[in-house]
Amino acid sequence: MNKEKTAVKTTYFSIIGNTILAVSKFLAGYFGNSYALIADGIESTTDIFSSFLVLFGIKYSSKPADKNHPYGHGRAEPLVTFLVVGFLITSATIIAYQSIIHIVTPHELPKPYTLIFLAIIIIWKEISYRIVVKKSKETNSSALKADAWHHRSDAITSVAAFIGISIALIFGKGYESADGWAALFASGFILYNSYLIFRPALGEIMDEHLYDDLIGEIRKVSITVPGIIDTEKCFIRKAGMQYHVDLHATVRADISVKQGHDLSHKLKDTLRQEIPDLGHILIHTEPYEQNL
Repeated sequence: MNKEKTAVKTTYFSIIGNTILAVSKFLAGYFGNSYALIADGIESTTDIFSSFLVLFGIKYSSKPADKNHPYGHGRAEPLVTFLVVGFLITSATIIAYQSIIHIVTPHELPKPYTLIFLAIIIIWKEISYRIVVKKSKETNSSALKADAWHHRSDAITSVAAFIGISIALIFGKGYESADGWAALFASGFILYNSYLIFRPALGEIMDEHLYDDLIGEIRKVSITVPGIIDTEKCFIRKAGMQYHVDLHATVRADISVKQGHDLSHKLKDTLRQEIPDLGHILIHTEPYEQNL
C-alpha cells in the first residue's frame, strides 16, 4: 500500500470514529447533565470537519507535478494543516465561552454513569492517537499528524471532564460547576496543542532547516556511487509526503561534461532507490582538482 492510500485509509478511520463519538457524547452529556461531555462533543464535531479537510489535503497534495506546479502539489498539505489548527482554535473558543456560561448558571449534578462513558472514550481516543500518529510518521504527512493530535486533545478533554465530574459527584451540592471548570481547562489545552501543530507546518511552508538526519543519510548514500568523491551543499524542502533536494556533488575535474551528466543521473537514481521519500532532486557537480 502506497503512502497516499495509507493516509487516506487512516483519515477515514478518524472520520468514522469521530462521528460515532460526537453523537454519543452529545447524547450522554444531555441526558447525564454534563456540560463537559457536551463540550467534548463539540470538539469531536470539529474533528469530523477537520478530518475531511485532511482527506482533501492528502488527495490534492498527492497529485503529480504539472506545467503550473513543477514541484507537485505537496504544499497543499501544510496549508490544510493551518485550516485544521483554525478548527481547533474555534472549538477551543466555543468551549471556553460555553464553559464560563455553564459555570455561572445553576444546574444539576452530572449522572454517575457519565464516568463510565468517559473512561471508554479516553481509552479509545488514546488508541486512535497512537494509530494515526504512527501512520503520520510512516507517510511523512503533517496533515495526518495534525489529525492525530486531534485524537490526543480529545483524550485530554475527556480526562479533564472525568476529573471534573468526579469532583462534582464526590463533593456533591455546591460543586455542580466542576465539570464546567474542567471543560474550561480543556479549552486551554486545545489552544496549546494548536500551537504545537501549527509550528512545524509553518516551518515547512518557510523551508526551515529541519532535516539534519536526512541530509546525513543523503551524504552517506551519495559517496557510495562510483565517481562521486564527496558532497558539499545539501538543501531540503518538504512538500506533502516528499522531500525535494538540492545537492552539490564533487566529481573529478578532468571528466567530460557528458560523464558529469551521466554521474548526476546515476546519483539521482541511487538516492531515489535508497531513500524513497525523496521527490525532485537537483544535482550540481563541483570539480575536484587535487591529485590529478
